[in-house]
Amino acid sequence: MRRVPPGIWALGFVSLLMDVSSEMIHALLPVYLVAVMGTSVLAVGFIEGIAEATASVTKVFSGAISDWLGKRKLLAAIGYGMAAFTKPVFPLAPTVGWVVTARFVDRIGKGIRGAPRDALVADLSPAHLRGASFGLRQSLDTVGAFVGPLLAILLMWLTMDDFRTVFWIAVIPAFLAFALIVAAVKEPEGRPRRGRVRMPLAPAELARMGGSYWAVVAIAAVFTLARFSEAFLILRAQSQGLPFVLVPLVLVVMNVAYAASSYPAGALSDRTDRTAILVAGLVLLIAADVALAFGPGIAGVAAGVVLWGLHMGLTQGLLSALVADTAPEDLRGTAFGMFNLVSGVALLAASVIAGALWDAFGAEGTFVAGAGFAAVAMVGLMALRARRAARPPK
Repeated sequence: MRRVPPGIWALGFVSLLMDVSSEMIHALLPVYLVAVMGTSVLAVGFIEGIAEATASVTKVFSGAISDWLGKRKLLAAIGYGMAAFTKPVFPLAPTVGWVVTARFVDRIGKGIRGAPRDALVADLSPAHLRGASFGLRQSLDTVGAFVGPLLAILLMWLTMDDFRTVFWIAVIPAFLAFALIVAAVKEPEGRPRRGRVRMPLAPAELARMGGSYWAVVAIAAVFTLARFSEAFLILRAQSQGLPFVLVPLVLVVMNVAYAASSYPAGALSDRTDRTAILVAGLVLLIAADVALAFGPGIAGVAAGVVLWGLHMGLTQGLLSALVADTAPEDLRGTAFGMFNLVSGVALLAASVIAGALWDAFGAEGTFVAGAGFAAVAMVGLMALRARRAARPPK
């Protein structure tokens, strides 16, 4: 890990701190809205859906703007700053409207920072360390994803369920993340100045990304159809008898496996073939689906959840590395924005399909279908691998 540039480490810790802050709030926010502020469950679902859709759409435009300006850090810092400065609104909010506004602005901030941050990782990392760089950032980000909820549970116990106190404590890591990206992250030096792309989203520029990039996007979309929302892991655990009080452990276990495997997978991909590691990740996903569909009781669910987390570690950072490998340097922001948009739409479709299959055929039908989508994505990956072998990237 010592060879990874300091800027990548800094971006990784920025992601970790902001994720700790956000997950502390988001882990409690649905219960807070319903139990304290009297909001309906339907309204909570609507709020969350609009918030996440806003983030996905915003990523496209922020990535394109970063290509147009030639500045990644500025937009990433603005995104993290928006998220940090909205955090105090949650404990101060007198009405549901204030909470909804804060959630909305927070997700806009996430959308603004997402694509430029990933493009900045690609800009800062040498080509021979690109997989390790994305793996390290993903690993640190995922640490925040399970530390935040655990910290929220502990603080709720210590404060005797004082939501507002926990929300105030969550403000601290958010502002630390903003300060860290401002002070410790710098645009790469000694590179040709970007900013020559006048219309990043124009059809001619999108076509310039090339067939290999769009193949990666298409494969990622099918890949995402195979890995629907983790909410279905929780539902499966409940259906097998896991007590409600232990349900959060499903995501904790998954994210621990995810965080532990992301960096090793990324570093290994720099020494071998990235698509080969991705194929291994798909094999793990198929194994996870089989365990979740047919495994005995809680033990089967536990095995499936661990395998699911390992497959995430072997794939998510590497898919980002493949985007960086295949997209033109001056269009990386746009490339990550389009990639995130397509993946977000595919995740929404995957969750709808999974829910329909669950209602029609039970949990077994959902996870068997997931394994089928994973097999289709594997075929696409093998075709991409053959194409890259025939015409290596520059």
